[in-house]
Amino acid sequence: MKNILLSGIIYFTMIPIAIGQKSMTLSKTDKEKVINSLSTQSNHYFDIAMKIWNLAEVGYQEYESTALLQNELSKNGFSIEKGVAGMPTSFIASYGSGKPVIALLGEFDALPGVSQSNQPFREKREEVNAGHACGHHLFGTGSAAAAITVKEWMAANNVKGTLRFYGTPAEEGGAGKVYMVREGLFDDVDAALHWHPGNSNGASAASSLANKSAKFRFYGVASHAAGSPWNGRSALDGVEAMNHMVNMMREHIPMESRIHYVITSGGEAPNVVPEFAEVFYYCRHPEMSQVKKNFEWMVEIAEAAAKGTQTRMEYEVIHGLYNVLPNETLARVVYENLLLVGGVKYTEEEKEFAEKIISSFEYASNVSTDLSENISPFKVIRTGKGGSTDVGDVSWAVPTAGLRTATWVPGTSAHTWQAVAAGGTSIGQKGMMNAAKILALSAMDYFLNPDLLARAKEELMDQRGPNYKYESLLGDREPPLDYRK
Repeated sequence: MKNILLSGIIYFTMIPIAIGQKSMTLSKTDKEKVINSLSTQSNHYFDIAMKIWNLAEVGYQEYESTALLQNELSKNGFSIEKGVAGMPTSFIASYGSGKPVIALLGEFDALPGVSQSNQPFREKREEVNAGHACGHHLFGTGSAAAAITVKEWMAANNVKGTLRFYGTPAEEGGAGKVYMVREGLFDDVDAALHWHPGNSNGASAASSLANKSAKFRFYGVASHAAGSPWNGRSALDGVEAMNHMVNMMREHIPMESRIHYVITSGGEAPNVVPEFAEVFYYCRHPEMSQVKKNFEWMVEIAEAAAKGTQTRMEYEVIHGLYNVLPNETLARVVYENLLLVGGVKYTEEEKEFAEKIISSFEYASNVSTDLSENISPFKVIRTGKGGSTDVGDVSWAVPTAGLRTATWVPGTSAHTWQAVAAGGTSIGQKGMMNAAKILALSAMDYFLNPDLLARAKEELMDQRGPNYKYESLLGDREPPLDYRK
Protein backbone atom coordinates (compact mmCIF):
# COMPACT_ATOMS: atom_id res chain seq x y z
CA MET A 1 0.00 0.00 0.00
CA LYS A 2 1.24 3.45 -0.90
CA ASN A 3 0.36 6.68 0.94
CA ILE A 4 -0.22 9.70 -1.29
CA LEU A 5 -0.70 13.27 -0.08
CA LEU A 6 -3.63 14.76 -2.01
CA SER A 7 -4.61 18.36 -1.23
CA GLY A 8 -3.52 18.09 2.36
CA ILE A 9 -5.15 14.71 3.03
CA ILE A 10 -3.40 11.35 3.04
CA TYR A 11 -4.80 9.44 0.06
CA PHE A 12 -4.48 5.64 0.39
CA THR A 13 -4.37 3.69 -2.83
CA MET A 14 -3.70 0.17 -4.01
CA ILE A 15 -3.02 1.42 -7.54
CA PRO A 16 0.30 0.37 -9.07
CA ILE A 17 2.65 3.00 -10.43
CA ALA A 18 1.64 2.23 -14.03
CA ILE A 19 -1.91 1.34 -14.93
CA GLY A 20 -2.16 -1.49 -17.41
CA GLN A 21 -5.15 -2.97 -19.20
CA LYS A 22 -6.38 -4.99 -16.24
CA SER A 23 -9.53 -3.53 -14.67
CA MET A 24 -9.21 -2.31 -11.10
CA THR A 25 -11.37 -0.54 -8.55
CA LEU A 26 -10.95 2.04 -5.85
CA SER A 27 -11.86 0.84 -2.38
CA LYS A 28 -14.56 2.58 -0.35
CA THR A 29 -11.83 3.92 1.93
CA ASP A 30 -9.97 5.39 -1.04
CA LYS A 31 -13.15 7.04 -2.28
CA GLU A 32 -13.90 8.51 1.12
CA LYS A 33 -10.47 10.14 1.05
CA VAL A 34 -11.37 11.80 -2.26
CA ILE A 35 -14.70 12.94 -0.82
CA ASN A 36 -13.03 14.43 2.23
CA SER A 37 -10.39 16.14 0.13
CA LEU A 38 -13.01 17.94 -1.94
CA SER A 39 -14.97 18.86 1.18
CA THR A 40 -11.98 20.82 2.47
CA GLN A 41 -11.95 22.87 -0.77
CA SER A 42 -15.67 23.65 -0.81
CA ASN A 43 -15.34 27.35 0.01
CA HIS A 44 -12.61 27.88 -2.59
CA TYR A 45 -14.71 26.48 -5.40
CA PHE A 46 -17.87 28.21 -4.25
CA ASP A 47 -16.02 31.52 -4.36
CA ILE A 48 -15.37 30.89 -8.06
CA ALA A 49 -18.97 29.84 -8.63
CA MET A 50 -20.27 33.00 -6.96
CA LYS A 51 -18.06 35.20 -9.12
CA ILE A 52 -19.68 33.60 -12.16
CA TRP A 53 -23.12 33.93 -10.48
CA ASN A 54 -22.52 37.64 -9.99
CA LEU A 55 -21.33 38.13 -13.57
CA ALA A 56 -24.43 36.40 -15.00
CA GLU A 57 -23.06 36.44 -18.56
CA VAL A 58 -25.39 35.12 -21.27
CA GLY A 59 -24.54 32.76 -24.10
CA TYR A 60 -21.42 33.53 -26.15
CA GLN A 61 -20.83 36.62 -24.00
CA GLU A 62 -19.26 34.70 -21.07
CA TYR A 63 -15.78 36.22 -21.44
CA GLU A 64 -15.05 36.77 -17.74
CA SER A 65 -16.73 33.54 -16.64
CA THR A 66 -14.74 31.38 -19.03
CA ALA A 67 -11.54 33.17 -18.00
CA LEU A 68 -12.16 32.29 -14.33
CA LEU A 69 -12.46 28.58 -15.14
CA GLN A 70 -9.54 28.61 -17.57
CA ASN A 71 -7.29 30.29 -15.02
CA GLU A 72 -8.22 27.81 -12.29
CA LEU A 73 -7.52 24.83 -14.52
CA SER A 74 -4.33 26.32 -15.94
CA LYS A 75 -2.76 27.02 -12.56
CA ASN A 76 -3.54 23.41 -11.60
CA GLY A 77 -1.54 21.92 -14.45
CA PHE A 78 -3.92 21.77 -17.42
CA SER A 79 -2.97 23.00 -20.87
CA ILE A 80 -5.64 25.26 -22.36
CA GLU A 81 -6.82 25.47 -25.96
CA LYS A 82 -8.99 28.56 -26.31
CA GLY A 83 -11.73 29.50 -28.74
CA VAL A 84 -12.35 26.06 -30.23
CA ALA A 85 -14.99 25.38 -32.92
CA GLY A 86 -15.30 29.07 -33.76
CA MET A 87 -16.57 30.13 -30.32
CA PRO A 88 -14.44 32.73 -28.50
CA THR A 89 -15.60 31.66 -25.01
CA SER A 90 -15.13 27.92 -25.53
CA PHE A 91 -12.03 25.99 -24.48
CA ILE A 92 -10.56 22.55 -23.86
CA ALA A 93 -8.32 21.97 -20.83
CA SER A 94 -6.16 18.84 -21.08
CA TYR A 95 -3.89 16.78 -18.86
CA GLY A 96 -1.99 13.59 -19.62
CA SER A 97 -1.64 11.68 -22.87
CA GLY A 98 -2.79 8.54 -24.60
CA LYS A 99 -5.72 6.30 -23.86
CA PRO A 100 -8.21 6.24 -22.29
CA VAL A 101 -9.57 9.75 -22.89
CA ILE A 102 -12.12 10.81 -20.26
CA ALA A 103 -14.02 14.08 -20.70
CA LEU A 104 -15.77 16.29 -18.16
CA LEU A 105 -18.24 18.87 -19.47
CA GLY A 106 -18.69 22.32 -17.96
CA GLU A 107 -21.21 25.08 -18.72
CA PHE A 108 -21.23 28.71 -17.54
CA ASP A 109 -23.89 30.76 -19.37
CA ALA A 110 -26.76 32.58 -17.65
CA LEU A 111 -30.33 33.19 -18.80
CA PRO A 112 -31.56 36.63 -19.86
CA GLY A 113 -34.40 38.27 -17.95
CA VAL A 114 -34.15 36.28 -14.70
CA SER A 115 -32.28 38.77 -12.54
CA GLN A 116 -32.52 37.83 -8.84
CA SER A 117 -30.62 38.24 -5.57
CA ASN A 118 -29.84 35.31 -3.29
CA GLN A 119 -32.76 36.13 -1.00
CA PRO A 120 -35.82 33.85 -0.53
CA PHE A 121 -38.18 36.43 -2.02
CA ARG A 122 -38.47 38.14 -5.39
CA GLU A 123 -35.74 40.77 -5.54
CA LYS A 124 -34.12 41.77 -8.80
CA ARG A 125 -30.49 42.77 -8.95
CA GLU A 126 -30.40 46.27 -10.35
CA GLU A 127 -26.98 45.91 -11.92
CA VAL A 128 -27.75 42.87 -14.11
CA ASN A 129 -30.59 41.78 -16.37
CA ALA A 130 -29.74 38.07 -16.38
CA GLY A 131 -29.39 35.30 -13.82
CA HIS A 132 -28.12 31.75 -13.36
CA ALA A 133 -31.61 30.27 -13.35
CA CYS A 134 -30.26 26.95 -14.62
CA GLY A 135 -27.28 26.86 -12.25
CA HIS A 136 -24.54 26.81 -14.85
CA HIS A 137 -22.22 28.74 -12.53
CA LEU A 138 -22.33 25.64 -10.35
CA PHE A 139 -22.15 23.28 -13.32
CA GLY A 140 -18.91 24.69 -14.72
CA THR A 141 -17.21 25.17 -11.36
CA GLY A 142 -18.23 21.76 -9.99
CA SER A 143 -16.93 20.01 -13.09
CA ALA A 144 -13.67 21.96 -12.86
CA ALA A 145 -13.28 20.93 -9.21
CA ALA A 146 -13.75 17.30 -10.23
CA ALA A 147 -11.25 17.63 -13.08
CA ILE A 148 -8.57 19.11 -10.84
CA THR A 149 -9.10 16.37 -8.26
CA VAL A 150 -8.79 13.63 -10.90
CA LYS A 151 -5.68 15.29 -12.33
CA GLU A 152 -4.01 15.29 -8.89
CA TRP A 153 -4.88 11.61 -8.47
CA MET A 154 -3.49 10.76 -11.91
CA ALA A 155 -0.25 12.60 -11.22
CA ALA A 156 0.20 11.06 -7.78
CA ASN A 157 -0.40 7.52 -9.03
CA ASN A 158 1.13 7.69 -12.53
CA VAL A 159 -2.26 6.87 -14.06
CA LYS A 160 -1.99 6.69 -17.83
CA GLY A 161 -4.49 8.39 -20.10
CA THR A 162 -5.88 11.80 -21.00
CA LEU A 163 -8.24 13.91 -18.93
CA ARG A 164 -10.12 16.73 -20.64
CA PHE A 165 -12.39 19.48 -19.43
CA TYR A 166 -14.61 20.89 -22.18
CA GLY A 167 -15.64 24.47 -21.47
CA THR A 168 -18.92 24.65 -23.36
CA PRO A 169 -20.61 28.04 -23.85
CA ALA A 170 -24.17 29.00 -24.71
CA GLU A 171 -26.03 25.84 -23.71
CA GLU A 172 -29.19 27.94 -23.33
CA GLY A 173 -30.26 28.14 -26.95
CA GLY A 174 -26.80 28.50 -28.46
CA ALA A 175 -25.86 24.80 -28.80
CA GLY A 176 -22.17 25.28 -28.02
CA LYS A 177 -21.44 21.56 -27.67
CA VAL A 178 -22.97 20.82 -31.07
CA TYR A 179 -20.28 22.85 -32.82
CA MET A 180 -17.62 20.97 -30.87
CA VAL A 181 -19.12 17.63 -31.92
CA ARG A 182 -19.44 18.82 -35.52
CA GLU A 183 -15.73 19.76 -35.50
CA GLY A 184 -14.79 16.25 -34.34
CA LEU A 185 -13.46 17.39 -30.97
CA PHE A 186 -14.97 14.36 -29.21
CA ASP A 187 -13.94 11.75 -31.78
CA ASP A 188 -11.17 10.20 -29.65
CA VAL A 189 -13.01 10.40 -26.30
CA ASP A 190 -13.81 7.10 -24.55
CA ALA A 191 -16.32 8.42 -22.02
CA ALA A 192 -17.91 11.77 -21.17
CA LEU A 193 -19.34 12.90 -17.83
CA HIS A 194 -21.69 15.77 -17.11
CA TRP A 195 -24.09 16.88 -14.41
CA HIS A 196 -26.80 19.45 -13.91
CA PRO A 197 -28.17 21.44 -10.99
CA GLY A 198 -31.66 20.42 -9.92
CA ASN A 199 -34.17 20.13 -7.11
CA SER A 200 -33.38 16.47 -6.35
CA ASN A 201 -30.62 13.87 -6.63
CA GLY A 202 -30.50 11.20 -9.32
CA ALA A 203 -28.25 9.49 -11.85
CA SER A 204 -30.56 7.50 -14.08
CA ALA A 205 -29.70 6.64 -17.67
CA ALA A 206 -32.24 9.05 -19.12
CA SER A 207 -32.88 10.61 -22.50
CA SER A 208 -34.12 14.12 -23.35
CA LEU A 209 -36.04 15.86 -26.12
CA ALA A 210 -34.38 16.64 -29.42
CA ASN A 211 -34.89 20.28 -30.33
CA LYS A 212 -34.57 22.56 -33.34
CA SER A 213 -35.18 26.28 -33.16
CA ALA A 214 -35.44 29.05 -35.72
CA LYS A 215 -36.41 32.67 -36.12
CA PHE A 216 -38.96 33.20 -38.90
CA ARG A 217 -38.79 36.72 -40.30
CA PHE A 218 -41.54 38.27 -42.42
CA TYR A 219 -41.10 41.37 -44.56
CA GLY A 220 -44.05 43.45 -45.76
CA VAL A 221 -44.78 47.00 -46.90
CA ALA A 222 -45.41 49.84 -44.47
CA SER A 223 -48.36 52.15 -44.92
CA HIS A 224 -50.79 54.27 -42.91
CA ALA A 225 -53.06 51.77 -41.19
CA ALA A 226 -56.11 54.02 -41.49
CA GLY A 227 -55.41 56.32 -44.43
CA SER A 228 -54.13 53.81 -46.98
CA PRO A 229 -54.03 50.24 -45.61
CA TRP A 230 -54.50 48.87 -49.15
CA ASN A 231 -51.03 50.10 -50.00
CA GLY A 232 -49.48 48.07 -47.19
CA ARG A 233 -48.74 44.39 -46.58
CA SER A 234 -48.48 43.41 -42.92
CA ALA A 235 -45.49 41.37 -41.86
CA LEU A 236 -47.34 40.77 -38.59
CA ASP A 237 -50.17 39.18 -40.57
CA GLY A 238 -47.60 36.73 -41.89
CA VAL A 239 -46.47 35.87 -38.35
CA GLU A 240 -50.02 35.49 -37.08
CA ALA A 241 -51.02 33.35 -40.07
CA MET A 242 -48.04 31.09 -39.42
CA ASN A 243 -48.83 30.82 -35.71
CA HIS A 244 -52.47 29.97 -36.46
CA MET A 245 -51.56 27.19 -38.88
CA VAL A 246 -48.89 25.76 -36.57
CA ASN A 247 -51.46 25.61 -33.79
CA MET A 248 -53.76 23.64 -36.13
CA MET A 249 -50.81 21.41 -37.03
CA ARG A 250 -50.49 20.30 -33.38
CA GLU A 251 -53.49 17.96 -33.73
CA HIS A 252 -51.77 15.97 -36.44
CA ILE A 253 -48.29 15.36 -35.05
CA PRO A 254 -47.24 12.83 -32.39
CA MET A 255 -48.50 13.74 -28.93
CA GLU A 256 -44.95 13.73 -27.53
CA SER A 257 -44.06 16.71 -29.72
CA ARG A 258 -43.65 20.12 -28.14
CA ILE A 259 -43.78 23.39 -30.09
CA HIS A 260 -43.49 26.83 -28.47
CA TYR A 261 -42.98 30.32 -29.80
CA VAL A 262 -42.66 33.99 -28.90
CA ILE A 263 -43.23 36.97 -31.18
CA THR A 264 -39.97 38.87 -30.84
CA SER A 265 -41.00 41.74 -33.12
CA GLY A 266 -44.52 42.70 -34.10
CA GLY A 267 -44.33 46.26 -35.37
CA GLU A 268 -43.68 49.71 -33.96
CA ALA A 269 -47.06 51.43 -33.76
CA PRO A 270 -50.71 50.38 -34.28
CA ASN A 271 -51.28 53.02 -36.96
CA VAL A 272 -48.40 51.75 -39.12
CA VAL A 273 -48.77 48.56 -41.14
CA PRO A 274 -45.74 46.53 -39.88
CA GLU A 275 -43.11 46.05 -42.54
CA PHE A 276 -41.15 43.62 -40.36
CA ALA A 277 -42.17 40.96 -37.84
CA GLU A 278 -40.36 37.99 -36.33
CA VAL A 279 -41.42 34.87 -34.44
CA PHE A 280 -38.98 32.55 -32.60
CA TYR A 281 -39.92 28.84 -32.55
CA TYR A 282 -38.72 25.79 -30.64
CA CYS A 283 -39.67 22.38 -32.06
CA ARG A 284 -39.10 19.31 -29.86
CA HIS A 285 -39.69 15.55 -29.82
CA PRO A 286 -38.04 12.53 -28.17
CA GLU A 287 -36.54 11.53 -31.54
CA MET A 288 -34.52 13.86 -33.75
CA SER A 289 -35.97 12.22 -36.87
CA GLN A 290 -39.46 13.41 -35.89
CA VAL A 291 -38.11 16.88 -35.07
CA LYS A 292 -36.85 17.07 -38.65
CA LYS A 293 -40.30 16.15 -39.99
CA ASN A 294 -42.15 18.59 -37.77
CA PHE A 295 -39.72 21.38 -38.57
CA GLU A 296 -40.00 20.83 -42.31
CA TRP A 297 -43.79 21.11 -41.99
CA MET A 298 -43.37 24.36 -40.05
CA VAL A 299 -41.22 25.78 -42.85
CA GLU A 300 -43.92 24.88 -45.37
CA ILE A 301 -46.47 26.65 -43.17
CA ALA A 302 -44.27 29.76 -43.00
CA GLU A 303 -43.94 29.79 -46.78
CA ALA A 304 -47.72 29.46 -47.13
CA ALA A 305 -48.28 32.25 -44.59
CA ALA A 306 -46.05 34.56 -46.59
CA LYS A 307 -47.78 33.70 -49.84
CA GLY A 308 -51.23 34.21 -48.33
CA THR A 309 -50.34 37.63 -46.92
CA GLN A 310 -48.22 38.73 -49.91
CA THR A 311 -45.19 39.14 -47.69
CA ARG A 312 -41.69 37.71 -47.93
CA MET A 313 -40.33 35.17 -45.43
CA GLU A 314 -36.87 33.97 -44.50
CA TYR A 315 -35.79 31.91 -41.54
CA GLU A 316 -32.59 31.35 -39.58
CA VAL A 317 -31.92 28.14 -37.69
CA ILE A 318 -30.62 29.16 -34.26
CA HIS A 319 -29.87 25.81 -32.70
CA GLY A 320 -30.47 22.11 -33.13
CA LEU A 321 -29.93 19.38 -30.55
CA TYR A 322 -30.08 15.60 -30.60
CA ASN A 323 -31.92 13.72 -27.88
CA VAL A 324 -29.59 12.28 -25.23
CA LEU A 325 -28.61 8.67 -25.91
CA PRO A 326 -28.45 7.16 -22.40
CA ASN A 327 -25.60 4.80 -21.61
CA GLU A 328 -26.60 2.36 -18.88
CA THR A 329 -23.10 0.91 -18.53
CA LEU A 330 -21.57 4.24 -17.53
CA ALA A 331 -24.63 5.50 -15.67
CA ARG A 332 -24.65 2.65 -13.16
CA VAL A 333 -21.13 3.63 -12.07
CA VAL A 334 -22.27 7.22 -11.51
CA TYR A 335 -25.29 6.02 -9.55
CA GLU A 336 -23.18 3.89 -7.22
CA ASN A 337 -20.99 6.88 -6.49
CA LEU A 338 -24.08 9.02 -5.86
CA LEU A 339 -25.23 6.48 -3.28
CA LEU A 340 -21.83 6.71 -1.60
CA VAL A 341 -21.77 10.53 -1.50
CA GLY A 342 -25.46 10.89 -0.60
CA GLY A 343 -27.92 13.75 -0.90
CA VAL A 344 -27.93 17.29 0.47
CA LYS A 345 -28.63 17.76 4.19
CA TYR A 346 -29.79 21.20 5.33
CA THR A 347 -28.81 23.10 8.43
CA GLU A 348 -31.58 24.80 10.41
CA GLU A 349 -30.76 28.08 8.72
CA GLU A 350 -30.94 26.46 5.29
CA LYS A 351 -34.27 24.85 6.19
CA GLU A 352 -35.65 28.25 7.10
CA PHE A 353 -34.50 29.64 3.74
CA ALA A 354 -35.94 26.63 1.90
CA GLU A 355 -39.32 26.92 3.62
CA LYS A 356 -39.57 30.56 2.53
CA ILE A 357 -38.80 29.53 -1.04
CA ILE A 358 -41.42 26.76 -0.88
CA SER A 359 -44.02 29.23 0.38
CA SER A 360 -43.50 31.24 -2.83
CA PHE A 361 -44.57 28.36 -5.09
CA GLU A 362 -48.00 29.01 -6.57
CA TYR A 363 -48.66 25.53 -7.88
CA ALA A 364 -46.38 23.10 -6.04
CA SER A 365 -47.82 21.03 -3.19
CA ASN A 366 -46.62 18.40 -0.73
CA VAL A 367 -43.05 19.67 -0.92
CA SER A 368 -40.73 19.00 2.03
CA THR A 369 -37.23 20.31 2.63
CA ASP A 370 -36.16 16.77 3.58
CA LEU A 371 -36.51 15.71 -0.06
CA SER A 372 -33.08 17.22 -0.71
CA GLU A 373 -31.59 14.21 1.08
CA ASN A 374 -33.37 11.61 -1.05
CA ILE A 375 -31.85 9.81 -4.03
CA SER A 376 -34.13 8.78 -6.87
CA PRO A 377 -34.06 5.07 -7.81
CA PHE A 378 -31.99 4.14 -10.84
CA LYS A 379 -33.97 3.88 -14.06
CA VAL A 380 -33.26 3.47 -17.75
CA ILE A 381 -35.42 6.00 -19.62
CA ARG A 382 -34.92 5.87 -23.36
CA THR A 383 -37.88 8.07 -24.35
CA GLY A 384 -37.09 11.63 -23.41
CA LYS A 385 -39.39 14.20 -21.90
CA GLY A 386 -39.07 17.63 -20.34
CA GLY A 387 -36.20 19.75 -21.61
CA SER A 388 -33.42 19.56 -24.15
CA THR A 389 -29.65 19.83 -23.94
CA ASP A 390 -26.70 20.00 -26.30
CA VAL A 391 -25.24 17.10 -24.31
CA GLY A 392 -27.46 15.10 -26.67
CA ASP A 393 -25.07 15.46 -29.61
CA VAL A 394 -22.13 14.52 -27.37
CA SER A 395 -23.94 11.36 -26.27
CA TRP A 396 -24.28 10.17 -29.88
CA ALA A 397 -20.56 10.72 -30.45
CA VAL A 398 -19.19 9.14 -27.26
CA PRO A 399 -20.60 7.07 -24.36
CA THR A 400 -21.98 9.64 -21.94
CA ALA A 401 -23.40 9.62 -18.41
CA GLY A 402 -24.56 12.31 -16.03
CA LEU A 403 -26.40 13.14 -12.85
CA ARG A 404 -28.29 15.87 -11.07
CA THR A 405 -27.94 17.05 -7.51
CA ALA A 406 -30.15 19.15 -5.24
CA THR A 407 -28.65 22.60 -5.70
CA TRP A 408 -32.14 24.13 -5.52
CA VAL A 409 -34.90 23.84 -2.93
CA PRO A 410 -37.16 20.82 -3.54
CA GLY A 411 -40.05 21.72 -5.81
CA THR A 412 -38.10 24.48 -7.60
CA SER A 413 -38.44 24.64 -11.37
CA ALA A 414 -35.48 25.49 -13.57
CA HIS A 415 -35.43 28.94 -15.19
CA THR A 416 -37.06 30.64 -12.20
CA TRP A 417 -35.99 33.29 -9.71
CA GLN A 418 -36.15 30.64 -6.99
CA ALA A 419 -33.43 28.67 -8.80
CA VAL A 420 -31.23 31.78 -9.09
CA ALA A 421 -31.68 32.54 -5.38
CA ALA A 422 -30.81 29.07 -4.04
CA GLY A 423 -27.88 28.75 -6.44
CA GLY A 424 -26.32 31.75 -4.72
CA THR A 425 -26.43 30.19 -1.24
CA SER A 426 -24.85 27.34 0.71
CA ILE A 427 -27.66 25.10 -0.61
CA GLY A 428 -26.24 25.49 -4.10
CA GLN A 429 -22.73 25.07 -2.74
CA LYS A 430 -23.53 21.72 -1.12
CA GLY A 431 -25.17 20.36 -4.25
CA MET A 432 -22.27 21.52 -6.41
CA MET A 433 -19.66 19.87 -4.21
CA ASN A 434 -21.64 16.62 -4.12
CA ALA A 435 -21.63 16.65 -7.91
CA ALA A 436 -17.88 17.32 -7.99
CA LYS A 437 -17.25 14.34 -5.72
CA ILE A 438 -19.42 12.00 -7.78
CA LEU A 439 -17.90 13.12 -11.09
CA ALA A 440 -14.35 12.72 -9.75
CA LEU A 441 -14.99 9.23 -8.41
CA SER A 442 -16.74 8.15 -11.60
CA ALA A 443 -13.92 9.44 -13.79
CA MET A 444 -11.42 7.53 -11.65
CA ASP A 445 -13.50 4.38 -12.02
CA TYR A 446 -13.51 4.83 -15.78
CA PHE A 447 -9.74 5.28 -15.95
CA LEU A 448 -9.24 2.04 -14.03
CA ASN A 449 -11.70 -0.08 -16.01
CA PRO A 450 -10.91 -0.55 -19.71
CA ASP A 451 -13.43 -3.41 -19.85
CA LEU A 452 -16.15 -1.04 -18.66
CA LEU A 453 -15.25 1.49 -21.36
CA ALA A 454 -15.35 -1.23 -23.99
CA ARG A 455 -18.84 -2.30 -22.89
CA ALA A 456 -20.00 1.30 -22.89
CA LYS A 457 -18.73 1.76 -26.46
CA GLU A 458 -20.48 -1.44 -27.53
CA GLU A 459 -23.74 -0.19 -25.99
CA LEU A 460 -23.41 3.09 -27.87
CA MET A 461 -22.77 1.34 -31.18
CA ASP A 462 -25.78 -0.96 -30.68
CA GLN A 463 -28.09 1.98 -29.97
CA ARG A 464 -26.85 4.05 -32.91
CA GLY A 465 -27.24 1.15 -35.35
CA PRO A 466 -24.93 -0.01 -38.15
CA ASN A 467 -25.82 2.75 -40.62
CA TYR A 468 -25.52 5.73 -38.29
CA LYS A 469 -23.85 8.83 -39.65
CA TYR A 470 -23.80 12.09 -37.69
CA GLU A 471 -25.58 15.00 -39.36
CA SER A 472 -26.01 18.05 -37.20
CA LEU A 473 -29.50 19.52 -36.98
CA LEU A 474 -27.73 22.86 -37.37
CA GLY A 475 -26.54 22.11 -40.86
CA ASP A 476 -23.46 24.13 -41.78
CA ARG A 477 -24.36 27.35 -40.00
CA GLU A 478 -21.68 29.07 -37.92
CA PRO A 479 -22.15 29.65 -34.16
CA PRO A 480 -24.71 32.47 -33.60
CA LEU A 481 -22.35 34.56 -31.51
CA ASP A 482 -24.77 37.50 -31.37
CA TYR A 483 -27.97 35.59 -30.59
CA ARG A 484 -28.17 37.12 -27.08
CA LYS A 485 -27.23 40.67 -28.08
